[in-house]
Amino acid sequence: MTQFEGSHILSVNQLNLDSIATIFDVANKMTPYALREKRTNVLDGAILGNLFFEPSTRTRVSFGCAFNLLGGHVRETTGMASSSLSKGESLYDTARVLSTYSDVIAMRHPDAFSVKEFAEGSRVPVINGGDGSNEHPTQALLDLFTIQKELSHSGQSINGMHIAMVGDLKFGRTVHSLSRLLCMYKDIQFTLISPAELAMPDYVIADIENAGHKITITEQLEGNLHQADILYLTRIQEERFPSQEEANKYRGKFRLNHNIYTQHCKSNTVIMHPLPRDSREQANELDNDLNSHPSLAIFRQADNGLLIRMALFALTLGVENQLEKYECPVNWYSRKADR
Repeated sequence: MTQFEGSHILSVNQLNLDSIATIFDVANKMTPYALREKRTNVLDGAILGNLFFEPSTRTRVSFGCAFNLLGGHVRETTGMASSSLSKGESLYDTARVLSTYSDVIAMRHPDAFSVKEFAEGSRVPVINGGDGSNEHPTQALLDLFTIQKELSHSGQSINGMHIAMVGDLKFGRTVHSLSRLLCMYKDIQFTLISPAELAMPDYVIADIENAGHKITITEQLEGNLHQADILYLTRIQEERFPSQEEANKYRGKFRLNHNIYTQHCKSNTVIMHPLPRDSREQANELDNDLNSHPSLAIFRQADNGLLIRMALFALTLGVENQLEKYECPVNWYSRKADR
């Protein structure tokens, strides 16, 4: 991808190493604004249409806050029932109308490839906030950004790393998109840990193998984590199962707590999770007893999402080189810069 301005961001397949580097460079520039050390009003007057037709907390609020932090305004639609889609309106017609009201649109929808269909009717850039079990490109970018930052603390890089992906790899769109991004790098060892029924889709495995990476596929957590540099857990995506009873078969099957981590992982293995983690007793795939562990990166991961989404808005609207021109001071008390 060489042209960001005016472009849709629908799939990680649009990206290459150069475009990823550009996104990360701009994301790093967003740090002082995210930490409220200073403000920029570079998008003053611009409007984000934040269309979330599937439940979301972090991603929806993150997109909205990212746009606000650049000085823009946000208009939201949440839930299918509150939109004209429930009246039979097509995605194309919805896009034609709402793109008139917006300068850029972020969208999540429960159906695979729905955001691409919507984008075909949009007159402004559309950013995919997750389309069913298909893709979640901004999550994959923030995951990759987090991996790069976390590994750099120990002098490692993405090339040559070992990543263990654990949980619902069939319906977990975050691991699909992240795996595709990692295919652009070199000499990565993938360990894929899941029930056979929730294994990584064949097309993702084929992409990994065709890129020349090594894969271990197993149903066993213990004994398969000891070499991992990154441990990426996912929850059971119960909303994508045909019934709650079916989903319940797999809840709690893979759990990580302090004791398991100490016994089976390296002392500096980075723990990641796209959130939300299911903290209910019958699931609890990532225990609260790891909350203070220095290798737990899940909240740093979420923080990085704000930077990545700010960068994507700046790039798609062509203002990435105008940030400082529109700077102004922060007038209120904030502890964010002390983190």
